[in-house]
Amino acid sequence: MSRIQYFVAASLDGFIATSTDDLGWLLQFDGFEGGKESYETFMAGVGCIVMGGATYAWLMEHEPGNWPYPDTPCYVFTRHEHQAPPGADLTFVRGSVNEFVADFRADAGGKNVWVVGGGDLAAQFADAGLLDELILSVIPVVLGDGKRLLPLTGPTPPLELTASRALGRGIVELRYQLSRG
Repeated sequence: MSRIQYFVAASLDGFIATSTDDLGWLLQFDGFEGGKESYETFMAGVGCIVMGGATYAWLMEHEPGNWPYPDTPCYVFTRHEHQAPPGADLTFVRGSVNEFVADFRADAGGKNVWVVGGGDLAAQFADAGLLDELILSVIPVVLGDGKRLLPLTGPTPPLELTASRALGRGIVELRYQLSRG
C-alpha cells in the first residue's frame, strides 16, 4: 500500500518558511552535497503529490511557466480558484484529507504519496492518523519565527527514528516513522 510521506526541510528551530513565505534562508543551500541524490531517490518512489494552496501559490509565483512535477498526479487543497499550468496533472480540492485519501493512493499506483506542504496540511494528515513517515532535512539556520514544521494541536506518541545521515553544509536528514498510537 502507498505510504503517505512528508518530505520537508526545516530550520533548526522548526520552521519551514518565514511568516511571509520567504524561502531565501533555504534556497541559499541549493546544491549541497547529497541533496540532489536524496531528492531523486525520494521522487523515484512518489506516485502522487498533495500540497496546500499556499505552497501551490508559491510555486506559481516563483516557477512561472515551469510546473516541476509534470509526470505526477497532484492534488491541491485550496479555497481559491486557480488555473493549472500547461502540462500539469492537477486536481483542486476542498474538504478533509480523509475524503480524498483513497484517490491519492489510487493515483499513486502503488508508489508513495508526498505531502509537499505546508505544515498545516501535513498536520491534518497526522491528526487523521494518515501520515506514515516524516523525512526531515534540518537546515543549520535559526529563523526565530515563521511557518511551523508540523503545527499539531497536541503532542504525538513518540516517533521512531528509522534513519539519519549527515549531508553537505551541516544539513542532517532524519527519517521518522509515525506511530498509530
